[in-house]
Amino acid sequence: MLTFLVRRVVSALGTLLLSSVLVFLAVQALPGDVATQVLGRDATPDAVAALRKQMGLDQPAWERYGHWINGALHGDFGTSLVTTKPVGGEVAQYLGNSALIAVVTILFAVTGSLVLGIVAGLYRDRWPDHLISTVSLIGMSVPEFVVATVLVLAFSVTVPVLPAVVLYGPGASTGQLLPAVWLPAASLAIVMAAYIVRMARTSVIDVMASEYVTTARLKGLSTWRVVTRHALPSALLPTLHVIALNVAWLVGGVAVVENVFNYPGIGKLMLSSVQNRDLPVIQAIALISAVVYVLCNLAADLGSMALNPKLRTRGGRIR
Repeated sequence: MLTFLVRRVVSALGTLLLSSVLVFLAVQALPGDVATQVLGRDATPDAVAALRKQMGLDQPAWERYGHWINGALHGDFGTSLVTTKPVGGEVAQYLGNSALIAVVTILFAVTGSLVLGIVAGLYRDRWPDHLISTVSLIGMSVPEFVVATVLVLAFSVTVPVLPAVVLYGPGASTGQLLPAVWLPAASLAIVMAAYIVRMARTSVIDVMASEYVTTARLKGLSTWRVVTRHALPSALLPTLHVIALNVAWLVGGVAVVENVFNYPGIGKLMLSSVQNRDLPVIQAIALISAVVYVLCNLAADLGSMALNPKLRTRGGRIR
């Protein structure tokens, strides 16, 4: 078990290191000169050269990467080229707003999709299965911005019970943002839940057809006990990784939805930073996205180990 944990942590750290290198190289490869963009086209060559030296752009790429990753490890991502504020504090403010949407989305999407997937698997080829499968297929086929638009038309225009857009800035309190969280969270939850429902349904069908479940039924155990004690833990194993991938997907999916609702979250900050070529902010958000992805997969591996006793033995493996 200890060897497994060490191997996974080392793999996660290696992935993060490689991701940080790729993020840095990708941002540095963007066309144009940052100093020229900051000062404008009318800037003199001496002014551009002075700013490049101030920003460290005259140093070799490997040296700039070393300074950046060392600062990132200490929470210092540099200074925004647009607002001249520390990137760490600015990103943390927007990230906290996005976390509010993420928590609501994960709570409803994961819980609801697991219940629906289990029901669809237990009632295979019957009307609950057909209904749930059809709805989940529609959810997988429709982009999140379309779902968001439909929800706005339904609950902000036709039946105006929820706000269509957010009128507050990134410094808004939780109480101010809470009424505007539900539509973005619902948009993401519908798309996210569709994939988890399909995987949970397939897993439940496979597990219910296994020999040990058949044996449990022959022993006279009730359906509820067979499902909760024997089938559900095994059915959750492949579903955990789908849940992890979808939680990591929220970092990208939230960007589109936040712009639809004008929500002051990390996705809106990312798009505005790309438009303004604010490289320190772009690098910080990309690195944070990589960290979220790696942590979600690591959590899924640890969850699989907790649910499957074989993975806690010397010969157990996660494929």
